[in-house]
Amino acid sequence: MKFREVLGGHEVWPPPLWLMRQAGRYLPEYRATRAKAGDFISLCLNPALAEEVTLQPIRKFGFDAAILFSDILILPMAMGQGLRFAEGEGPRLPPLEDLSLLQPGKAAGVYAPVIETVSRLSASLPKQTGLIGFAGGPATVACYMLDGQGGGFPRTRQLAYEQPDFVRELVDILAEASIEYLSAQVEAGAHCVMLFESWAGLFPPAQFRELVIRPARRICDGLRALHPGLKIIGFPRLVGLMLGEYARESGVDVVALDSVTGLAEARAACPPGTIFQGNLDPLLLKLGGEALDEAVEALLAQVKGHPHILNLGHGITPDVPEAHVARLVEKVRAAR
Repeated sequence: MKFREVLGGHEVWPPPLWLMRQAGRYLPEYRATRAKAGDFISLCLNPALAEEVTLQPIRKFGFDAAILFSDILILPMAMGQGLRFAEGEGPRLPPLEDLSLLQPGKAAGVYAPVIETVSRLSASLPKQTGLIGFAGGPATVACYMLDGQGGGFPRTRQLAYEQPDFVRELVDILAEASIEYLSAQVEAGAHCVMLFESWAGLFPPAQFRELVIRPARRICDGLRALHPGLKIIGFPRLVGLMLGEYARESGVDVVALDSVTGLAEARAACPPGTIFQGNLDPLLLKLGGEALDEAVEALLAQVKGHPHILNLGHGITPDVPEAHVARLVEKVRAAR
């Protein structure tokens, strides 16, 4: 299995390929399945339909890995915080004021359908296809829990200065809950897991160490105590000069890069031998044509000779034509 070989530090050519949000609104079959589910949360918590949308891009494009179809906010919802998705507006939660209202002990009963989805995928995916479980990084999930929605997260950033112990305690609660959640995914058949710290770049260095690196290390150590040898991908988006410290200290095996981080610069900042994932700009996938071809060729030239997982620097957007995804797959598979 190409994907798992690279996780183990081996160079594979052509490199394995999967895409963040590869199961998504750019696919008509996804839109049809979501309509059948009724709403996004119902889709995430319906094992048969979540399995189906996870499999759709594998059938169509033959990606080397599938990522569980779910959402990073299923975990706070499972701990008792209300969650809804407003059409065209993204997630909405009641801003968290009191940590005692969270019930992490009851979470497993709520997210049980997600674990069933992993079990189903473990049985139904092609044997050569990797299966990735995931959770949101604690700092990123805390942003949504404290602000109640996306959009700069001003309350979270202010609380990190005014009430650092409160934010730290929330992040620690999330780290422990994430260990349990991700461990259940591994037990159900996930080959590796990924931590999405999409908003890690909001925090200055001292807060970044405390709210991003420290809990990531706690999760990695906790998971490996339960599952020795488990491989973990970390996605610390938009962290700039803190990338090297994240790679050294977080405990992750693979560092996923955003589209504004140069691969050469990442190699210079991170320990020798760091495995990277990424980092084609999703906008190029929307544009297609010569711009896409040239970018793919340039990225392939940069990763040759290194263990690398090809991906985007962020998720596919709904306006990406299927034909452009097919072209990306064709270019990668034909690499010599």
